Amino acid sequence: MSDIDFYFDPVCPFAWMTSKWVRKVQAQRDYTVDWRFISLRLLNSHIDYASHFPPEYEAGHTAGLRLLRAAADIRREHGPAAIGPLYAALGTQIFDTDVVPDDAASHGYRGTAAFLAPILEQLGLPTRHTGALDDSSLDEEIRAETDLALSLTGKDVGTPIIAFEPPDGVAFFGPVISRLPSDEDAVPLWDNVIGLARFPGFAEMKRSMRELPQLKALGVAEDEVGTQQDWHAGSRRQKK
Repeated sequence: MSDIDFYFDPVCPFAWMTSKWVRKVQAQRDYTVDWRFISLRLLNSHIDYASHFPPEYEAGHTAGLRLLRAAADIRREHGPAAIGPLYAALGTQIFDTDVVPDDAASHGYRGTAAFLAPILEQLGLPTRHTGALDDSSLDEEIRAETDLALSLTGKDVGTPIIAFEPPDGVAFFGPVISRLPSDEDAVPLWDNVIGLARFPGFAEMKRSMRELPQLKALGVAEDEVGTQQDWHAGSRRQKK
């Protein structure tokens, strides 16, 4: 049984930032983490992307779903232990390598075999798993895991969702962070978050203003502060 269940969509920058913080905490507390799936594309399947989101969102969320299909296929064959390294490699390539143009073509490329195959080779995984990118039969498994994550927090959330000491511990969306805490600050921040989440009457603390995360793909260096954006319901929706 894991100490932390971390539900992620691989194309979500805030999930990636939070995951890097959780890995710092894991290294100091020796937690076990089960890296699990939540799909932004499936979460928003009822929404008209063209009228509600910036144009690159549909391509990006679809790429995330395609990568989760490959991850599900890998988990079936190689077990849950393969997902942590896979997510680390995907996140590094997507967010911590180069500045990426904020357009549909660039976001959509992340869901292609050309993008995924070198990452699988790097990890020593068979490149045949790129075939799962188009396998929509895996969506049922991903949707079930997405629904499980939402059952822990309620539906008006995004990614990541963290369950601490599952199945009887606390679960919450986020925390959404734009700056990566130092090794020294990582554990105190974690303890404060868990302490707040453990209070039975606590429901929400929120600011819709968010800085762009300190990620190379977004053009923000580790020693810089990203520009602020006003988000609605966990995204840059153009319409409520």
